[in-house]
Amino acid sequence: MSFTLAIVGRPNVGKSTLFNRLVGKRLALVDDRPGVTRDLREGEGRLGALRFNVVDTAGLEDRTDDSLEGRMRRLTERAVEMADVCLFVIDARTGVTPVDEVFAEILRKRAKHVILAANKCEGRAAEGGLIEAYALGLGEPIALSAEHGIGIPELYTALEPVAERFDEEVAESAPEVDADPDAVRVPTPERPLQIAVVGRPNAGKSTLINNLLGEERLLTGPEAGITRDAISVRMDWDGLPVRIFDTAGMRKRAKVQEKLEKLSVSDGLRAVKFAEVVVVLLDAAIPFETQDLRIADLAEREGRAVVIAVNKWDQEPEKQAKLKAMRDAVDTLLPQLKGVQLVAVSGMTGKGLDRLRESILKAQDVWNRRVTTAKLNEWLGAMVEAHPPPAPGGRRIKLRYMTQAKTRPPGFVVMCSNPGEMSDAYTRYLVNGLRADFDMPGTPIRLWMRSQKEQNPYRNKTKSTPSRLRKHLK
Repeated sequence: MSFTLAIVGRPNVGKSTLFNRLVGKRLALVDDRPGVTRDLREGEGRLGALRFNVVDTAGLEDRTDDSLEGRMRRLTERAVEMADVCLFVIDARTGVTPVDEVFAEILRKRAKHVILAANKCEGRAAEGGLIEAYALGLGEPIALSAEHGIGIPELYTALEPVAERFDEEVAESAPEVDADPDAVRVPTPERPLQIAVVGRPNAGKSTLINNLLGEERLLTGPEAGITRDAISVRMDWDGLPVRIFDTAGMRKRAKVQEKLEKLSVSDGLRAVKFAEVVVVLLDAAIPFETQDLRIADLAEREGRAVVIAVNKWDQEPEKQAKLKAMRDAVDTLLPQLKGVQLVAVSGMTGKGLDRLRESILKAQDVWNRRVTTAKLNEWLGAMVEAHPPPAPGGRRIKLRYMTQAKTRPPGFVVMCSNPGEMSDAYTRYLVNGLRADFDMPGTPIRLWMRSQKEQNPYRNKTKSTPSRLRKHLK
């Protein structure tokens, strides 16, 4: 186990920059404007020999109502209460503000342990703010520059006793075990299934994930575009360890003008690339908008297993007729994902989430499916007999051999004559046959035509005497 460090402070004091430095990679979005971070983002922090869980929080603002800023503050305060230690960051160049003083008082009451850091200390302009920080009554401030790495050794020194105390508490609370080594069984941690939830703005992605978690872990509300980062959360889903990515809503490229929204969309695309299963979330009131189809096509092109979930189903009056029409529309509008799992859910009430879990597991199983070479070649012979390949220029293409080259997604190689002359229609015929005959609905399938000549690395190379021997033969 490791302790949890929550980075808190006003907007635009450099929390996300420090978070990225501690996790060793650019996970959180960083921009000059305040309020970029809205949700809680977690990562595995590393500082010298220390290993810990680090949480990047939304900027604290003096709002307690139901506004977006007020909801962000409540989420951050929850992180403060759950963390083992809070790193309170102020902007040394700005100095201590009245809002800093308000939140210093909150941390004194709610946080288990507080470390004060004055960020942006890389110039003389920060000296005054560093001195002012003593007045907050949270001990000696650490002079930091998250951007330039200044003060990181001092932060390590401040965190070291926290880690030691945490380890002692864990050791004291751990149950005693038999000294016999045969009596101790250390389970190997199971790798969580990676799931990305994607869709247009306001489709209900964060609400859906909160319902799965059983708590308000992600910021939600009527405003479109609340989520900006691709936030990942780990959970046990009825015995299944999963890591779910909540992504920013993806609008049409022409409408994405601001730099921040471009960064948010890029973050979501990165989550799709690292996921195993992509859940494309639609709004039941306006399903299969052009952007929905583009998002599903993106997941297919990235080779991810795909599940289509129709959200806000509790608000749909004609459920059976609507569901049948949508199933027909899926096969028509997304032929590259023919047979994809379609499930109706309600992120608000939780209805249909058990079926969503089953659909995700089935999609992952198909994504990992492998077919033996013997079965493939027997199948290929039957497909060719039923529908012979094209004969460009009067010479029919011969399909000689077939094998599966990869899984995740399933990829197949067919050895044939004149692969460059193979028509797209015949390739689709084979792909659709693979889906139907080997039970691989909805998953991306890759099919490559190859000539046997292409497999010979020495083709077009003439025999020659090695240069080192030619010297001795002269």
